[in-house]
Amino acid sequence: MLNSYKIITINGSHFSDLPGFYDEISSVLMKDTDWKIGTLDGFDDILYGGFGVFESGGKIEIRWKESQKSKEDLGLESTRNFYQNKIRQGKPFNIQLMQQKLENLLSGKGQTLFEILIEIIESHKNITLILE
Repeated sequence: MLNSYKIITINGSHFSDLPGFYDEISSVLMKDTDWKIGTLDGFDDILYGGFGVFESGGKIEIRWKESQKSKEDLGLESTRNFYQNKIRQGKPFNIQLMQQKLENLLSGKGQTLFEILIEIIESHKNITLILE
């Protein structure tokens, strides 16, 4: 079967937080399925393809419109809240790891949610990311 090249567009003006990002990415990558993305691992998993809108290993281009807005929305404050919520919830989360990630973030050495999402996308060699 021929792997077709797909262009996927996500729009940063459609969301302002991580749950909103998951809704946006679910609507474009998982349309016509009942499955919704709700975690960073789940986001990584769907980028392997094979379900949703592209084949496993298929080449895709993700165009992230309004990416500067997303960079701000998913920046330091949002990421700090993300880790603090995980620490507050406790199990099944690794509290020590979350605490370390929070400390790294606050000391300027950690990644924001936006940077984590970019890293996840870029770890998939069949995906080209264009920030617009």
